Amino acid sequence: MCATKVRAKSVPASAGMTDELDRTDKAILRLLQRDASLSNVALAEKVHLSPPACLRRVERLRRLGLIDGVVALLNPKAVGAGMLVMIGVVLDRSTPESFAAFEKAAVKISGCMECHVVTGEFDYFMLVRTRDSDSFNRLHAEQLIYLPGVRQVRSFMVLRNVLSTTELPLAL
Repeated sequence: MCATKVRAKSVPASAGMTDELDRTDKAILRLLQRDASLSNVALAEKVHLSPPACLRRVERLRRLGLIDGVVALLNPKAVGAGMLVMIGVVLDRSTPESFAAFEKAAVKISGCMECHVVTGEFDYFMLVRTRDSDSFNRLHAEQLIYLPGVRQVRSFMVLRNVLSTTELPLAL
């Protein structure tokens, strides 16, 4: 599996409400995380509901904000983005203005899949996809070193993918 582009969103009022979901709701969410292309009829059969009842539940889960969207996960190599690089960034100042300037510029970086504010040694971690190491070297020289307020950039090229999933855990 590959990662998908993630953009920060405000957390819906329903955040943390998985405790209020019953087994069938959680089964629907698990199945849709694995294969969102399932037809309503096939999904209903798997969770032992009638198709209309299943559709009502899925629509309710959308309204509650538990389903953000439905996407196709592309094969990174097939689309010319086979190199995954994790990038640790340290800013020269820890001010709201420097964080805002960095974030505004970071979302425009070519191939940036994720960007996270983190604790510890780095201020940010970014996940970037490029074609290969030469492409990444160009990206580094043309874009990364020009990000505002950056004191240090450390790049970690992924050699082998052990686990990559889009499935979130749902406790029963």
